[in-house]
Amino acid sequence: MAGATLPAMLTETSDYEKLRRDFRWNVPEHVNIGTATVDKHADGSGRLALIDVGADGRTVHYSFDDMLRASNRFANVLQADGLTRGDRVAVFLSQSVELPVAHLAAFRSALISVPLFTLFGEDALEFRLANSEAKAIVTDESGLEKLARISDRLPALKRIYVVGEHAPAGTISFRKAMDGASDAFTPAITRADDPAIIIYTSGTTGNPKGALHAHRVLLGHLPNIQMCHDFFPKPNDVYWTPADWAWIGGLFNALFPAWYFGVPIVASRARKFEPQAAIKLMADHKIRNVFFPPTALKLMRQAGVRADGVNLRSIISGGESLGAELLDWVRLTFGIDVHEIFGQTECNLCVGNNAKLFPIRPGSMGRAVPGFDVRVLDEAGEEVPNGTTGGIGIHRGTASTMLEYWKNPEATANKFTKDFLMTGDLGRRDDDGYFWYISREDDVITSAGYRIGPAEIENTLIKHAAVAIAAVVGIPDPIRTEAIKAWIVLRPGFPPSNELAQEIQEFVKVRLSAHEYPRHVAFTDSLPMTATSKVIRRELRARG
Repeated sequence: MAGATLPAMLTETSDYEKLRRDFRWNVPEHVNIGTATVDKHADGSGRLALIDVGADGRTVHYSFDDMLRASNRFANVLQADGLTRGDRVAVFLSQSVELPVAHLAAFRSALISVPLFTLFGEDALEFRLANSEAKAIVTDESGLEKLARISDRLPALKRIYVVGEHAPAGTISFRKAMDGASDAFTPAITRADDPAIIIYTSGTTGNPKGALHAHRVLLGHLPNIQMCHDFFPKPNDVYWTPADWAWIGGLFNALFPAWYFGVPIVASRARKFEPQAAIKLMADHKIRNVFFPPTALKLMRQAGVRADGVNLRSIISGGESLGAELLDWVRLTFGIDVHEIFGQTECNLCVGNNAKLFPIRPGSMGRAVPGFDVRVLDEAGEEVPNGTTGGIGIHRGTASTMLEYWKNPEATANKFTKDFLMTGDLGRRDDDGYFWYISREDDVITSAGYRIGPAEIENTLIKHAAVAIAAVVGIPDPIRTEAIKAWIVLRPGFPPSNELAQEIQEFVKVRLSAHEYPRHVAFTDSLPMTATSKVIRRELRARG
């Protein structure tokens, strides 16, 4: 299973069109994420795997040999405590060495891991644990406080492993359990389509849904990582992301692909993104490759950071369109292009960019990654002509497509139209194969007969000198059906005023279109965000 590999497909001389034509998924019958990421690099050489930066700044280095021994020990703990193939193990931790140990042990044991965001409140935590029927959870003392208030409503939960100095009665000390376990373990044989992980969607509408992924999901992420991280890996690469390791972005855009390729990754426990601290971290640990959510880039731009001592080789970003203004700022600040990526929890990393393969078109999502059949479809699942807006769909025959929504067959069926997984995003494709994001389907603004997506307006708004971050929604209008309203966070030194609102309106009207300028402007201290740093527009719509 350690040989479950996808050959390196990109070189500096790669031709994008040839890559698209020649690509074939090379997914073997048996795959295990636990062995594919660690075992082949745990050769006794002490090869660096993890740079663990604690909250106090103390740094500890771990090798792949260390990760193999630790994950084997915890796999033996889980087995001794009665967990068997298919049982769910929740991981409720921040970036730290214990987090991948727990996931790897679950994978090696043919269990199903359930990553959970440490900032979840009790209701969010209870829903996911109850829905997944997790039998065990690994958490720290902070997580235990939340868990203690809901554990009596979780009958399936039998084992609570606590990372930290104290493990109260009824819980198990993670450290002591590990100390008493053997570091020899024979990994379970798992097929490529055997379930490995449940990652819950961010739940902007309705209850979150658990996307159940198979072990092959790791291989499904590799083509985009190679392409968009500029022919990843290269000598001396070191990876970091501020994205939490509870989401598909943190786990499969960063942690597990880095380890698959033998690249060390930095873990940092910062509870809040601080632009200057991010610069220092990248400089101190010689980080070369970064996955930045768009919000992180915007915050760094807002703070006016300088990249002193930073020597990045590649940057990827995904979640929303960056726009020409932010792309130019990244190029000026870090000296390289940021490569935008596109995907979602249910099927990730299907579209992206690499400036050496084809020119970056500001505002575009990029082009389909080799191995992915991405199309723009109408409601019947038929492809629409280039230049026409429709739903973005991904053919189900990719390694990163989810198996199903956990315990939700109706939602699973509704996610697909014919053989395409529908992302719920509206977009268009141009004649050169570039995809252009319009909006989420439920974010479309219908105004005076126009269907208007917010992304283009938001990208224009942030070009104004006073605007730090902006979000656009439609609000009821008796004449136009909906009117465009912009919620704006101002940069320091720009006080809100009616005059400034009018200036911003005119700015958009002139630079974009008279039918797309915000007729209403509201200034706010912050925007409501999901845990994955996406604006919750329904909350803004509810404000009126």
